[in-house]
Amino acid sequence: MTPERLKRMENVLKNRRNDASVLLENVFNPHNIAAVMRTCDAVGIGEIFVLNTLAPPLKYFGKNSSSSAEKWLEVHQFDTTSACLEAIKQKYPIITGTHLTSEALCFWDYTPPNKICYVFGNEGDGISLDVLKHLDNNIFIPQVGMVKSLNISVACAIILYEDFRRKSLSETESLTCYKPEKQQNILKKWLKK
Repeated sequence: MTPERLKRMENVLKNRRNDASVLLENVFNPHNIAAVMRTCDAVGIGEIFVLNTLAPPLKYFGKNSSSSAEKWLEVHQFDTTSACLEAIKQKYPIITGTHLTSEALCFWDYTPPNKICYVFGNEGDGISLDVLKHLDNNIFIPQVGMVKSLNISVACAIILYEDFRRKSLSETESLTCYKPEKQQNILKKWLKK
């Protein structure tokens, strides 16, 4: 391990956030999950939740799409909705979906709270009814094209970067990063890898 590599790890951990996360529900394409992981790492999100109620847990996430981002994130996989949502609610009191309905709020008009988990459903059906009933809010990304949806990894990137931008610039909300003890615990895990 070079001193430069260690310094990079330490700097990344100083910016690891615990104010936002992502739940991917029944996303079948591992490359989509990997691309989301890459975005999470880029904006400092340290953990994601992967819920698979329709397929067995994934053993790998598309390496080419993630640039090995999963090595730097805590990935929590669940096979039951209740266990997954219980784990999320312990850390993130507001759960916001990205499900296109007539009641959904335009994301440009939505102010993300300081602790939030964004939910993205699968590529075909979106968020399930089981998860929808647990959402505190539901948002959509405004679009003017003929196609009314975006690839899940693209939608996730837009929302996470906008969340990051708003909290970085806000006078009332700010990025909430890991405490030094947690940074050190994660650094020890990374060094073992």
